[in-house]
Amino acid sequence: MTRPSAPAQRRPTVALLLGLALAFCLAVLSIQSSFFAAPGAPGRKLDLDADDVRELAGFQSRVQQCVASRGLGLTADIIDHCKLVLKFPEGTNSTWYNAQFKIFEPLEYKYDVCETILLWEQYRNMTTVLTREYLDVRPDGWLDYAAKRIAQLGSDKCYNRTLCDELLSILLPAKPPFHPRQFATCAVVGNSGDLLKTEFGQEIDAHDAVFRDNEAPVNQKYAKYVGLKRDFRLVVRGAARNMASILKGSSDEALIIKSLTHKEINSVIKELPNPVYLFQGIVLRRGAKGTGMKSIELALSMCDIVDIYGFTVDPGYTEWTRYFSAPRKGHNPLQGRAYYQLLECLGVIRIHSPMRAQRVEDWSDIPSKEEIGKAHAAAFRLKKHETGQPDDLTPFSNCKVWGTVDPDYGPVSGTSDMSETRKNSNYSKWEKLPFKKLRKEAQEHHIQMGGVSLYKMDGNKLDDLVCVRHEHSSS
Repeated sequence: MTRPSAPAQRRPTVALLLGLALAFCLAVLSIQSSFFAAPGAPGRKLDLDADDVRELAGFQSRVQQCVASRGLGLTADIIDHCKLVLKFPEGTNSTWYNAQFKIFEPLEYKYDVCETILLWEQYRNMTTVLTREYLDVRPDGWLDYAAKRIAQLGSDKCYNRTLCDELLSILLPAKPPFHPRQFATCAVVGNSGDLLKTEFGQEIDAHDAVFRDNEAPVNQKYAKYVGLKRDFRLVVRGAARNMASILKGSSDEALIIKSLTHKEINSVIKELPNPVYLFQGIVLRRGAKGTGMKSIELALSMCDIVDIYGFTVDPGYTEWTRYFSAPRKGHNPLQGRAYYQLLECLGVIRIHSPMRAQRVEDWSDIPSKEEIGKAHAAAFRLKKHETGQPDDLTPFSNCKVWGTVDPDYGPVSGTSDMSETRKNSNYSKWEKLPFKKLRKEAQEHHIQMGGVSLYKMDGNKLDDLVCVRHEHSSS
């Protein structure tokens, strides 16, 4: 992105800071290289580690420069080849009070770039929708995990498999309904009142797919601010009860329920013409919280480029606002803003906000795909060396559980007892498209993966994937 020229008196300061940062990186690299070159260690591993550390140190410098250019006041202090600290400028109004720990939000946040870049690359290769094959393949998937997705079950385990199947089947596809790389560009639209300060509507609608949250209205009143395109909507279970009135007969959106299902939600689902699913990533924790963060996770599993709008990322935060209703208490805004900025400078998302609305968007200050790819490979090799594992740089390197299912097993979505409205509706424009209808990038990804589906198992661990092969049963 090209930004307006800084005042002349500020240029030497920025140049000096960047020069000092580069010198620091080289100093750290020199120390670490000496460590890796210690006498008696295997020569090949030493050379490889030193090269990887050098690659990551250079990448850290690029991330630091990106934050300086795009961070709207944030700065990045490098600790080593993986760790850095994002800092808010002195005097930032830390108004968010954490009642649990009885502290205000801090003004600096420490991140491990190596872990972050590895984790988010996984999202580009996996599905985030709960499926029947996942429950079938995961150890104790039906007994243990399925129970966590059903409210008011009366038990912490599905001892009655038939009952749990009945409660989940209405929104449980047999296999992933969407493909990685299915869309080139996607817009994730948050609910911040900042949306009313800009007119991003047409820009949002120009994306291949648009993701929205909860009860956010999509109508002519707000069209110039948030657009009219509606493809995916991630909802908490409270909002799921109100979807009939929110959708107003539109079957254009696929609904993904963020948390749990129960009988009341199921009765609403049966009256909707829309496809409805459960979000599989409920257990994940991030440096930013809320449904907006989950929508980004969902979008990354389907989209090459993810643009976010309506997230409170500009300085000057004073209250949590919504574009369509009165303010209400939200999530930690400073922590969220810092994490979103990190993700942008890692090439995961692109941020659009009022303070950037008048700037030319060329994204040249974000590390290139080639730089990100090299950093990812280096971080992966170092991670494997730390744990003593072989360098197996494949999409399946972190598969903890493997399973095999018949690709023709089960319905794409819904059950045989769905209402006629649902069965006959034309909601399949996105859902489980045949291979020949996929865009080139999605086809290439499908071939590279050999048709294997990847799912997250639990938490933020990198080596906890459930991987499912699709092979026809022998006759």
